[in-house]
Amino acid sequence: MITPHGADALNPRYVSDGAYRSELLAEAESLPSLVLNSAAAANAVMLGGGYFSPLDGFMNLADAMSVAVSMQTGDGLFWPVPILNLCADVGGIEVARRIALRDPNVPGEPVLAVMEVASIEAASNNQLDTMIQAVFGTTDDGHPGVAEFRSLGRYCVSGPIDVLNFSYFERDFPDTFRTAVHIRAEIGRLGWETSVAFQTRNPMHLAHETLCRMAMERLDADGLVIHMLLGKLKPGDTPGGVRDACIRKMVQLAFPADTVMVTGYGFDMLYAGPREALLHALFRQNMGITHLIVGRDHAGVGDYYGPFDSQAIFERIPPDALEIDIFPADHVAWSKKLGRVIMMREAPDHAPDDYLVLSGTNLRELLQNGIHPPPEITRPEVADILMDYYSR
Repeated sequence: MITPHGADALNPRYVSDGAYRSELLAEAESLPSLVLNSAAAANAVMLGGGYFSPLDGFMNLADAMSVAVSMQTGDGLFWPVPILNLCADVGGIEVARRIALRDPNVPGEPVLAVMEVASIEAASNNQLDTMIQAVFGTTDDGHPGVAEFRSLGRYCVSGPIDVLNFSYFERDFPDTFRTAVHIRAEIGRLGWETSVAFQTRNPMHLAHETLCRMAMERLDADGLVIHMLLGKLKPGDTPGGVRDACIRKMVQLAFPADTVMVTGYGFDMLYAGPREALLHALFRQNMGITHLIVGRDHAGVGDYYGPFDSQAIFERIPPDALEIDIFPADHVAWSKKLGRVIMMREAPDHAPDDYLVLSGTNLRELLQNGIHPPPEITRPEVADILMDYYSR
């Protein structure tokens, strides 16, 4: 099995010892509190689950700037995206050495983690713009990731954390949310030597299914991990529960038993294109995955990135930066000539009219209008689930 990133073992920040966790919860009631924003809470959940190993907490400003500019921390660890706890107001915690981090996504804002405060620093406008340009490739506020980042505040609160729970993810997605620790252990139990991960924030249609099968066959993989983002999305994206039901139905119909894990992780989508693709690969390595499928416009949004920028960036990082490999994929679509889904770059004899291509927007329009998607796009059983949701 592939080794974790930057260390021999994972560094999950979740406190698994029940007695110590109870002790920290009791201590937290007397500590100054900081209510996190959703982005920082998602980072805490990822740290808790070992996804962001070997980090032990939130980066300080120097590390964040170094990661933005050179994709490595001050001590030389490869990292593609700053892992920050940014906030707009530090009133009440300015001189605190330990603080309780509270969850903005759960009613009552319960304690999510306890933090040892290493520093509180104010980022300048220039520093914020440098990070935004480096991570997102633009400073345009029309980009949803840029707009979200600018809304977080300028104060960088850094230091190691002890995570006490996984927010709403375990409660809302009990059969799907899994930590990197859990997935790595399950891959070991199954004895998978070569494995493939598929990242998704949408239901999987016939093209996605075929792409996963192509990757498994061409890599001679033992198993596939469908790993869906369960956190904050953008308006119009399919809710997590509906997406989960669609994917499980597809797996039941399309893949042999014990070859696919359907899992999810608690993170907010960044829409950072190439940089986010690298982060996706890094935490899949921590899960024990050997290959990540990276398709056209992976983690992109709008027209901010070229269709293959998220693949090309892997050619520009040091060869020893990551151990995980990618499976680079072109767009996949139904071929009218061949009567099956194919990868477009592998069909030089096809003209645009030889394909049946339906965008996510077009598909939602069909569903909202009560039109059953064609079987060339979506398995009928999956379409039934989507139709049921969109007809409510």
